[in-house]
Amino acid sequence: MNNVKTLRTARGLTQKELAFKIGVVRQTLIGIEKGDYNPSLLLCAKLAIVLESNLDELFGPTVEDIRAQMNEE
Repeated sequence: MNNVKTLRTARGLTQKELAFKIGVVRQTLIGIEKGDYNPSLLLCAKLAIVLESNLDELFGPTVEDIRAQMNEE
């Protein structure tokens, strides 16, 4: 799971607008948001710039996710 959709909607961008800004087709962005497509590092950087974010916030696990994983081990 990632936070691309959450950050995109928080910035008031449509999928079409964000896809245009990062240079991909809308279907690619849909795949990224669903977690079905792993973007290149360059594409991740473009997303972070446009969404005024960073890679950890976009794709990294949350502290709660890490804590839950540690408790499972």
